[in-house]
Amino acid sequence: MATPSVDKKMKAAVVYNPIKVDLSKLKDAVHAATKAAGWAPTIWFETSEEDAGQGVTASAIRRGADVVIAAGGDGTVRAVAEALRDSGVSLALLPSGTGNLLARNLELPLTNLEQAVEIAFTGDDRQVDLGMVEIVRADGDSEEHAFLVMAGLGLDAKMIKNTNTTLKKAVGWLAYIDGITRSLPELKPVRIRYRLNGAPERAMSVHTIIVGNCGMLPGGLLLMPEAKPDDGILDIAALRPRGPFGWAKVWRKVAWENGVLRKSALGRKIIDLSADVRDVTYLTGTDLKMVVEGDPEEFQLDGDEFGEARSVHAWVDPGALTVKVPAAV
Repeated sequence: MATPSVDKKMKAAVVYNPIKVDLSKLKDAVHAATKAAGWAPTIWFETSEEDAGQGVTASAIRRGADVVIAAGGDGTVRAVAEALRDSGVSLALLPSGTGNLLARNLELPLTNLEQAVEIAFTGDDRQVDLGMVEIVRADGDSEEHAFLVMAGLGLDAKMIKNTNTTLKKAVGWLAYIDGITRSLPELKPVRIRYRLNGAPERAMSVHTIIVGNCGMLPGGLLLMPEAKPDDGILDIAALRPRGPFGWAKVWRKVAWENGVLRKSALGRKIIDLSADVRDVTYLTGTDLKMVVEGDPEEFQLDGDEFGEARSVHAWVDPGALTVKVPAAV
């Protein structure tokens, strides 16, 4: 006679960056939530310099995890998401870094550990897109990576590279101001050739070009107001300030128009009546190929430096990631 089947208990895994988290406090919160939900014991994985999260996340999937909780900064979240791509296993976020970019864009709790843990065990699943890039180096070697929020070539990547790590730990995202200052001596336009959605190749001179799956930066700066994490589209912002007041116009566009005026009907009407800021160009698409003319340029993914790129191919993988969000009331 066949043995009656027993319902399999749900199981969570935690992938944590030991530098970013209070492990004792984290384990207490997760243990309490595991017990309250009636799940199987949670399995734990620590990231390292050799494995930012991809390898241990793959181990968590093999061991039957139904949800993988990423506890760390944006780099840890990006690495875990990369390994979860198209797996059907959910990602839950315990923000523990400086930017916490995906959590900000999904309006998830940033500072309440217990609430974030509760969402991991009781929240709803939401399908979001993943941005993908193939980076080709100066020597012809290539790498493929995922990104959740933004990928950038040019000044923004230089800023991230030049940001003082000690200062970043002390004052958070405000340390990027220091990075901008350090990057000013390198400030020069980058000449690129690009092809969007297979259209004929075009040329553009930019200081920075950012490909976004989401639109919000730390400090509430809305760089790409139309970007949505689940629309199957990449939003692209090319910053190319012109003349002595170019950067002031860029700041007005991002901080004032996008960050303030767009929040009200009157403000949106003012934007419609205003002259377009030519120093910021917006594009949308699902597939972008860029080639740098001249020397390779610095490249970044979700706020982490990724070395120099000779060319970049970026595309969207729609609905490739499942993320835990607060349960609908």
